[in-house]
Amino acid sequence: MPIAKQKIMPCLWFDTEGEAAAKHYVSIFKNSKIGRISRYGKEGKEIHGKEAGAVMTVEFELEGQKFLALNGGPQFKFDEAISFQVFCDTQGEIDYFWSKLSEGGSEGPCGWVKDKFGLSWQVVPSAIPEMLQDENSEKGQRVMKAVLQMRKLDIAALQRAYAG
Repeated sequence: MPIAKQKIMPCLWFDTEGEAAAKHYVSIFKNSKIGRISRYGKEGKEIHGKEAGAVMTVEFELEGQKFLALNGGPQFKFDEAISFQVFCDTQGEIDYFWSKLSEGGSEGPCGWVKDKFGLSWQVVPSAIPEMLQDENSEKGQRVMKAVLQMRKLDIAALQRAYAG
């Protein structure tokens, strides 16, 4: 099933794990699906080095956001300069996404995890932008101080910091 085009679509470069990554992400996010899969042909093997029939791209969608996974080879790796934020309304959601996205990867500070494919995610409360940007800068500073002391974010602790 083709995924409708959007004006801007992130393209995630993998060595050979694009299809596995797309299936992994779709298994984590409820409103998700795999779209078209394209394969390398005989043309260009001297450039891309892939066998005819190997997966080239996988279209997938997570919660309405469309992505393209490209199996482009080992030349490029993900780093923290790009991450995806997952906004969560409850601590249960934070716990779920934190666990699923960090599985086989690593946990970082301030709500960041790196998944088993090396992609960085920020698992954060939906209310955090409002808390950090409050007109009362003292509230935002207290929340930031609390965030900086955490790995997985704790909504109740952040709400207490916000309240003072």
